[in-house]
Amino acid sequence: MVRSGGEPRSAGRAADGTGPVRSRERFLQGEPVEQGVRTSILDSWQRCRTLGLSPDQSDLPFLADFDPDGRIVRAAVPVLDRLQARFSGSEINISVADAHGTVLLRRFGEASLARRLPAIQRVPGFVFAERVAGTNGIGLALAERQLIRVYGAEHFAERSQASACVALPVRDPLSGRIEGVLCFGYPRGAENPALRAVIRKAAQAMERRLLGQSSGRERALLRAYLTTGAEAAGGPRRGIAMEELAPELSSRDRAALMEKAAELISRAQRAAVDVPLPDGRRITLVSRPMTSASGVEGIVVEAVLPYSSPEEPLVIPRQVDEVAGLPAELAVVSAGPPAARLRATPPSGHLPGAAPGRLTAGPKGVTTAGAAGAAGPDGVDGVDGVDRSDGSDGSDGVDGAMGGRPVPSSSAGRLVLMGEPLVGAYALAARRRLELLSEASGRIGATLDVRRTAEELAETAVPRLADFVTVDLSEAVLRGEEATDTLDDLRRTVVHGIRDDLPFTPAGKRTDFGPATRLRCLAGGQAVLDTDLKAAAGWLAQDPEHAERLPADVHSLIVVPLVARGVVLGIASFYRAQDPAPFGDDDRALAQELATRAALSIDNARRYTHERTMVLALQRRLLPHGLPDQGAVEVAHRYLPAESDVSGDWYDVIPLSGTRVGLIVGDVVGHGMLSAATMGRLRTAARSFAELDLPPDEVLTHLDNLVGRLDREDPDGEGVGIIGATCLYAIYDPTSQRCVLARAGHPPPALVRPDGKVSYPDLPAGPPLGLGGLPFDAVEIDLPEGSQLVLYTDGLIEDRHRDVDVVLDELRGTLAHTERTPEETCQAILDTVAPAHPCDDIALLVARTHALDPGRIATWELPADPAFVGEVRASALGRLADWGLDEAAFAAELILSELVTNAIRHGAGPIRVRLLHDRTLICEVSDSSNTAPHLRRAASTDEGGRGLFLVAQLSQAWGTRYLPQGKVIWAECGLDAA
Repeated sequence: MVRSGGEPRSAGRAADGTGPVRSRERFLQGEPVEQGVRTSILDSWQRCRTLGLSPDQSDLPFLADFDPDGRIVRAAVPVLDRLQARFSGSEINISVADAHGTVLLRRFGEASLARRLPAIQRVPGFVFAERVAGTNGIGLALAERQLIRVYGAEHFAERSQASACVALPVRDPLSGRIEGVLCFGYPRGAENPALRAVIRKAAQAMERRLLGQSSGRERALLRAYLTTGAEAAGGPRRGIAMEELAPELSSRDRAALMEKAAELISRAQRAAVDVPLPDGRRITLVSRPMTSASGVEGIVVEAVLPYSSPEEPLVIPRQVDEVAGLPAELAVVSAGPPAARLRATPPSGHLPGAAPGRLTAGPKGVTTAGAAGAAGPDGVDGVDGVDRSDGSDGSDGVDGAMGGRPVPSSSAGRLVLMGEPLVGAYALAARRRLELLSEASGRIGATLDVRRTAEELAETAVPRLADFVTVDLSEAVLRGEEATDTLDDLRRTVVHGIRDDLPFTPAGKRTDFGPATRLRCLAGGQAVLDTDLKAAAGWLAQDPEHAERLPADVHSLIVVPLVARGVVLGIASFYRAQDPAPFGDDDRALAQELATRAALSIDNARRYTHERTMVLALQRRLLPHGLPDQGAVEVAHRYLPAESDVSGDWYDVIPLSGTRVGLIVGDVVGHGMLSAATMGRLRTAARSFAELDLPPDEVLTHLDNLVGRLDREDPDGEGVGIIGATCLYAIYDPTSQRCVLARAGHPPPALVRPDGKVSYPDLPAGPPLGLGGLPFDAVEIDLPEGSQLVLYTDGLIEDRHRDVDVVLDELRGTLAHTERTPEETCQAILDTVAPAHPCDDIALLVARTHALDPGRIATWELPADPAFVGEVRASALGRLADWGLDEAAFAAELILSELVTNAIRHGAGPIRVRLLHDRTLICEVSDSSNTAPHLRRAASTDEGGRGLFLVAQLSQAWGTRYLPQGKVIWAECGLDAA
């Protein structure tokens, strides 16, 4: 046997009668196989190995929802009934599969086979495509597109080694497509060469029944075409299937050729047109009229091919009309080498070496090219034009459908499509409407923006349905609210057309409509069609101002209400101007369908807008409304919600004891109301933990425990960790100009030194909040006065279209301008670094540090001896006098006396006293003991216990701050304290 493009290989069974067992074993072991196996089988084995199939697999895919009443089933049932009667009592298994390899029907010569065979060989629904079942009759017949015999070890799967089969594709005589496969299976020892002739006749009978399912007018046109070819060429005329015209053409290219052919039929004229393909090639289609013997008038479309008969040059007549703006040219195909056979202007770019084949499917009433064959009972040439009376089985590797012989051409082309112009016009229009609806389903509603969705409706309809489109929506809908009285609050949302100078009410303006077309549209809830606006009395009389603004060439109008879930959202108006034919009922139905789809998308966008507005309001309500009064840092902040949805980003500025300040940013995983609510809980908790004067690492530990507890308490979470968050917390001390930072899975901050140097401190990343059990580490860094600390969430730097390192470099360049204020820095970051369309929230906090003047700090150290209390008190009063705080001296003296006395009595030395003159007067007493005092109310009979109560009464706030070694008791009192 010889395979096109390959070397000869031996065919048939091995000499020992057991099939290519040895060759198969060598192949499975990876050894080269040159002899002993047929080319088609070896090619199939190689495909199976490439697909990763295993010879010992036993399961096949099963489809329970296959069509039990398809075309191939209706054509096959009577034929299979006759075959079952013919093979009654034998061990033959007869099956019919569809074009995808799914078995649809089964018959058995012996009834007991249905009980003995495994399910995959007796139950319909299993898929035998080669890609899943390996080398088998059905799968290989589909792959090779010809009669196939598979014997014993030629099967790829071990389960089929004891079987043999013969299979043949069944084609639709009009479309040329493979509709299914007829397969005879039998035991390996029951080989009978006569089965090949039987299966051919059975397949021909099925193909004739498929032909009988087409219309009589289609068959009459085909008969006339074939008869005309036989009379002109002395033999049956050959067609060409689109898939055989250029096998390497993509489905999109074939669809373009078929659409152009259908357009030629619908125009009902003699014409020639070059169809350009994306790769630069061209295929010429020629159309001409034809009439059948019964009077059916149609149009034939043929493809001009470069392999026409060298004896007869192919001439396209000069009398060709122009189609789609392409000029008709004289094209001559003459004898000569392949490179010079086609001489045309412009060159047609046909595909050399394309083989003749069958018809290609067309719409109802449009017949596509097919091959002539043995005459069937209806007088129409049947299967493939090959005389198989010689009993040839096609196993020599030549396509059995073509009989192994090249088909010479004596006509002006190969048939691609034929049909009646009126039917073709309807079919073309219907197909274009379906294409428009298909495009609309993927284009309208691509975003969750109300205005953009309305624009998508207009852009889809222009110019394929209308020349101008306006969309008016309720103002409530535009705000994301439920529509109320649509007639009173309509606002022009979209104006779109084939040109820019549109004399319609511009977008954004309120539209007021009287009781005219739009009133009828809204009242009836259905599309209203005005085929002649100039003669529409109601339109002219009731809306004269609007009628005067219409372009002079606008002649028809369709107005459609935008209704979703029973609520009218607005109206869409479709205007036609360029096409002289007015809108029809089909156009109205199409506009109604487009509007219905758009209305549902608009309502979805409205609901999303409403929900997003609520979440954003909650988010902003839970964020800080103002900045606290503190002098440690100058702060600016920004919050930018994502375009698609709102998440749980937050920031906070927390004044702490000792003039310190806490800076925090966080990000809750997820989007929507749950994330916003979780953010509020975490921010409140973080502020509470921070005000306890806990260090950053301990604050993160407490937040981590809280997030884990929220997970466990969530009734729908089932403890699987649905809540997560990241956080960065920094505490800056202006007295020492030092900053302590810790983070939990959050991006590191940016540090801008006073000299303009920008760096990203190397902080331990820490696990995100909610994992539990893992420690957090804090790092202390120097932060000179005038430095800037920039905290942000990942929405600023992480974007699918940008590299993080590149964004960090952009941020470094933006922060290098130290002359900017924090407010200016925030704005510059959003302008230059933030993504144009953020897909995640952005929280930004910029803090410029200040230092507390050393002259406003007073420090004393004393041993744990009560004798030194008076000395410290006197020194403190002197320093307060120097600061001009005489009014606060009395309260400060009492507070210091009590705190120092408690430290000496209950703490451990050394004892350190510090006064800070800031916005308030801060008194601090520290010792090396970790025991904290507790405020209690002393009874009237108690001799002590009133010291802390006195401190609390004299100060604005007081508390305890723990140090790595010891603690600090602090109290703040106003500068005007008495």
